[in-house]
Amino acid sequence: MSISTQSENILEFKSLCRAFEDGFVAVDDFNLTIKRGEFVTFLGPSGCGKTTTLRMLAGFDLPSSGEILLNGKDITRLPANERPINTVFQRYALFPHLNIFDNIAFGLKLKKLPRTEVVKKVKKALEMVDLEGFESRTVQTLSGGQQQRIAIARAIVNEPQILLLDEPLGALDLKMRKEMQLELKSMHEKLGITFIYVTHDQEEALTMSDKIVVMSEGRIQQVGAPEDIYNEPKNAFVADFIGESNIFSGIMTGKYRVRFCGAEFTCVDDVENGTMIDAVLRPEDILITPPQEGIIRGTVTSVVFKGVHYEITVQSGKNEIVIQSTRKAQVGSQVGLTVEPEGIHIMLAEHTVNRIEAGINSGYRLDFLDGEWDFDITGLIPGSRINEADTLVDAHGDEIDASLLRVIVSIKPEDISMSDDEEAGVVRGHIINLIYKGDHYSYIVRTDEDEDFIVHDEYLWNMNDYVSLIIPKDKLQYALKK
Repeated sequence: MSISTQSENILEFKSLCRAFEDGFVAVDDFNLTIKRGEFVTFLGPSGCGKTTTLRMLAGFDLPSSGEILLNGKDITRLPANERPINTVFQRYALFPHLNIFDNIAFGLKLKKLPRTEVVKKVKKALEMVDLEGFESRTVQTLSGGQQQRIAIARAIVNEPQILLLDEPLGALDLKMRKEMQLELKSMHEKLGITFIYVTHDQEEALTMSDKIVVMSEGRIQQVGAPEDIYNEPKNAFVADFIGESNIFSGIMTGKYRVRFCGAEFTCVDDVENGTMIDAVLRPEDILITPPQEGIIRGTVTSVVFKGVHYEITVQSGKNEIVIQSTRKAQVGSQVGLTVEPEGIHIMLAEHTVNRIEAGINSGYRLDFLDGEWDFDITGLIPGSRINEADTLVDAHGDEIDASLLRVIVSIKPEDISMSDDEEAGVVRGHIINLIYKGDHYSYIVRTDEDEDFIVHDEYLWNMNDYVSLIIPKDKLQYALKK
């Protein structure tokens, strides 16, 4: 009896990074293990690094650092044509001057396989994609869905260990896309090989995947099964990006008790009392009740019919809450809202304070952001003072070398305001992310100096807007770096 020594893991990414000459980091510290035969989806918005990662795996691009292991062997620098990996692109890249048979057989002919074997393999590939008898057809006679299947047949005819699919359904209409999602899932089960799929479409990822890798800003945000990603998001980005979510800032008020939207709820997450949190409520988990029966009350401001449900928006104080219900509500009516404990997902609040490290110059002023800021250095060192020689000394009169000190400057996101006037603020940058949290938007602004600031604002700005940040000096807090 022989015992297989083949590991169940087919791929490992170890600390993979891709930085470009202009300093832009497309992929940063990417670590992931993929099992043999899995359907894995890289999911994220445009520019998150998912396609760059796929290109490095395919051998079309080289990482700046890190490793890619295939069956335990390092393939990081292996040429693309020597990897047992094939790619299906969004535009299919079929040869218009060749018929279907020759399109599929192209890679086999390069290997100089016997004609009989080529014919056998092409027919088998066409059977796998349900296009038997299409050998003599031309590319121009095929629909978009059929062309996509031919592109897949051309990839699988080479019997790769891994099939990469880079947004292959992007060029199809909605109905065809939904049909092809199910066909791809079925094809994966028939072939039994590893599929790695790239998309920004959450529904595609949830429909087809065994494992979803959510990415943002070149980093992995969460890895898990579709159900886990949807029901247990690890941070506000994942909760906001996967499906529809209501996200509210709140605080834990006791064991399994949480307060947000001006009311107290029972939840199932045991988080320490007093912890600042983000509460995630999926629209389908919120129930509309008569006003007197709701934990919170509000006014219906919008009702939109979505086919299988109504999307109902309720304003409760400053908070806007979206509900999905099969029962229609009337705009302007007063309603109550309630949610079962299992429908509330608690996440630790991120970025509750902006912290920036700064140095101290020879005049005991802070080198902060784009200039020098006045502050009292003696307030950070008990017993210290500035003597007659304008020198910083400790309680014993010994000189302190201020150039060796580092100061952590803190400011709350709600204390920063944004302006489209470039001269209004002390620092400028682009909005790279935004999440709505019921009564305000939480923005990430990446400055020209490559610093990230979290800003809370009740007004809606757009992604990539270039804004000026107004930072009041009286709101800054200082602490010596230990």
